[in-house]
Amino acid sequence: MKIIVGLGNPGPLYERSRHNVGFQVVDRFAAVHHILISTKRFRSLLGKGLIDSREIVLIKPMTFMNRSGETVQKVLHYFKVHCEDLIVIHDDLDLPLGTLRFKSRGGDGGHLGVRSIIESVGGNQFARLKIGIGRPPEGVDPATYVLSPFFPDEEPLIMEVVDQATEALKVMLIEGMQTAMNRFQKKSKTEEG
Repeated sequence: MKIIVGLGNPGPLYERSRHNVGFQVVDRFAAVHHILISTKRFRSLLGKGLIDSREIVLIKPMTFMNRSGETVQKVLHYFKVHCEDLIVIHDDLDLPLGTLRFKSRGGDGGHLGVRSIIESVGGNQFARLKIGIGRPPEGVDPATYVLSPFFPDEEPLIMEVVDQATEALKVMLIEGMQTAMNRFQKKSKTEEG
């Protein structure tokens, strides 16, 4: 069994915010694979399904970002699943807009939702699928920036990267992280110089 957690904040105020791109990917993945995310449990919305005969649980914590770990810890305990079978999908300020990155373990990179999970589950041995949201414009506080919606001209790219992340997640589950990295992790024009 794999537990897939999309990070975000609950409620209509945050629905289209940069910080909620993890929710967007989980919602898109659920729609594509006909998984209903409607069960309210562990202060989250969850849905169960099969991907190529592999059992998965999709989770959207409803605790607000900085307390996501409380939900994740309860879900892992309930399903008797270890950190190694957890995939967390989240935004990343340090990646150019629309970039996908895969990580098999490590620190929180300043992301408070990831930090909460590491602290709550007592380890960092879980996979991450990170979606670049870019740095804030000059003079804009990062906390304000992540809670703001994407600009209208960014929306087409975000819709495209949510679709790519949805496909990448399926590849991770069926063929493994290395194959997903090889197929979906490309350098952005900004990173190429």
